[in-house]
Amino acid sequence: MNIVMAASEAFPFCKTGGLADVVGSLSQQLAGRKGNKVLLFLPHYRNIRRVSSLKVVPGVFFIPVGGRVEQVSLSYINWGNVLVFFVGNRKYFDRPDLYRTKMGDFLDNDERFILFSRAVLEGCKFVGFRPDIIHCHDWQTALIPAYLKTVYKLDAFFTRTRSLLTIHNIAYQGHYPYSSYEKAGFHPVDFTADKFEYYGGISYLKSGIVFADNVNTVSPNYAKEVQHDPAMGFGLEGLLKHRSKNFFGIVNGIDTEIWDPEIDTLLPIGYDAVTFSKNKPVSKQLLQQQTNLKEDPSKPLIGVVSRLDYQKGLDIAYSVMERMHDKVQFVVLGMGDPVVEKQYRELAKKYPQDIAYVDRLDEELAHHIYAGADLFLMPSRFEPCGLSQMISMKYGTLPVVSKVGGLLDTVVGYKEDSDNAAATGFFIQNFSENGIYAALEQALKVYEDKKTWNKLVKNAMLKDNSWDKSAQDYMALYKKTMA
Repeated sequence: MNIVMAASEAFPFCKTGGLADVVGSLSQQLAGRKGNKVLLFLPHYRNIRRVSSLKVVPGVFFIPVGGRVEQVSLSYINWGNVLVFFVGNRKYFDRPDLYRTKMGDFLDNDERFILFSRAVLEGCKFVGFRPDIIHCHDWQTALIPAYLKTVYKLDAFFTRTRSLLTIHNIAYQGHYPYSSYEKAGFHPVDFTADKFEYYGGISYLKSGIVFADNVNTVSPNYAKEVQHDPAMGFGLEGLLKHRSKNFFGIVNGIDTEIWDPEIDTLLPIGYDAVTFSKNKPVSKQLLQQQTNLKEDPSKPLIGVVSRLDYQKGLDIAYSVMERMHDKVQFVVLGMGDPVVEKQYRELAKKYPQDIAYVDRLDEELAHHIYAGADLFLMPSRFEPCGLSQMISMKYGTLPVVSKVGGLLDTVVGYKEDSDNAAATGFFIQNFSENGIYAALEQALKVYEDKKTWNKLVKNAMLKDNSWDKSAQDYMALYKKTMA
């Protein structure tokens, strides 16, 4: 099958969050299956990382954006079995960051991803690759299915091409005014409520949901939530319910070549489900040293690796940390809302031996947190899938999570008066400061019972959250979409 992956980020080339991990891992998984050819299209950002020996596709092509025509070039690299194409346009992509500055989103993001979406389609023609499936990710590429069904409807090159749109987080939709619709080159006759129109303007994500052959999101439970709960659907629950026969939930996986404590070269010593009780404490000691916390092997250490924003619930979790600092330690890694960043910065300054806050993107430190912490906190208000809880389980760091989205699909909660034969973590029973506190208190109580604790750690480490099953599900959905 000829597969095109279109995304605004993919690890290891460019990353702001979990989307990049998913796109990178899934591309490799699909390319490794017999009969598949996978092309991955990404914008050629200034900060593309770990790319050497880029080759340039001879020539350029042109994309209309509004009343102008923009020149586009392609460069590429063979990344394992995946051919990665970078869409080059300095005006739109040669910038310090991917989507925004500290002042807010780039004002021309509408134009940037109009250009990128059409460049994916024109790029396929430019290199002579006829896709069976174009797999689009989030609002930044959601116009591609719309282009296929409108502007490119009569283009013979795409006669057999079908589209799948994956919604990684429905809270981000790409809302723009009618002028952006005009810039995209769609016909005025299609600006209707059942097609493009959204409160007088255009929602890129809504457009993709309307026009894609099939749509999915990244966990079965989240797929239910966004159809039936207005607080989760962010205004698109009615449309998704209308498309329910073409809307699916497939849980993400994690890349076990990157996330595996037994082979992780960033750790001081490897460990598995047999040796964790002996070797994991070495990672805990190193993490305490790295973050200037008091070195105390007996004190429970709780890790957080996350964006600091409303979705993640960390705006109220900091109060819990202050209440608990005398009996546990916390390490928080992440950036986001400046107000929340300030809260954690002040908290770490106030309790330097118990609470550490690191305000940067740091992949290496993330590995050390997953390995060195005893518990991992994810008090999300909503969570489409989440990767951190699966990574933490792989490292024997038990997650404490909200009962939402993919967290409910991937974590088996501890229950009192049960043998907990499959338990891998703890659920926050009600989302509030006291609810988070109660869940952590329950986890700490189990932490004191080493026999039960070790059982849960072993369960978590042995749970298969690899991409293998998820990739099989995507292949099945591709075939359904082609049919």
